[in-house]
Amino acid sequence: MAQLYFYYSAMNAGKSTSLLQSAYNYRERGMQVLLYTAAIDDRFGKGRICSRIGLESEALTFGDQDLYQEIQAMINRGEQYACILIDEAQFLSKVQVDQLARIVDLHDMPVLCYGIRTDFMGELFPGSERLLAIADKISELKTICYCGRKASMVVRMDQNGNAIAEGEQIVIGGNESYVSMCRKHYMEAVGRY
Repeated sequence: MAQLYFYYSAMNAGKSTSLLQSAYNYRERGMQVLLYTAAIDDRFGKGRICSRIGLESEALTFGDQDLYQEIQAMINRGEQYACILIDEAQFLSKVQVDQLARIVDLHDMPVLCYGIRTDFMGELFPGSERLLAIADKISELKTICYCGRKASMVVRMDQNGNAIAEGEQIVIGGNESYVSMCRKHYMEAVGRY
């Protein structure tokens, strides 16, 4: 029985690496996989999933399209996939998460979603919120704060290295813009303690 999975973490925990390893495992067994990443994140090129350790793969992109209809059209053309893997799942809409759940339920096809749980203000992303609500399996991938504790929060930094406590929820960036921290150091950095 296929399931909807959500693997979440703060930044730099190896989400993309884990996704690419899963894709490799399926392909090594002769199975086709369908990879998606957020169209909004084109830091490595449009439709590229790249990990910090150098693994990468081409992928389709999602924006605001109906993922159920798009994947259903592929299935209708005779394309067969053993699994669907979604990178940057926090950028999915709640409706798109429901569309992916429909793929799981009606086509018995596992969907593995990888994303960040909360934004730099400590608020859930819409896609992550819905995944936490309806995913069959939820797993945290762990990374560490500079103090050695588990990092569960993400701090957005300005060009001078100062924490930013408010602003737009989505600003694409990597290590130059974001730092994963434990809750204590996050709260200190954004001035909540």
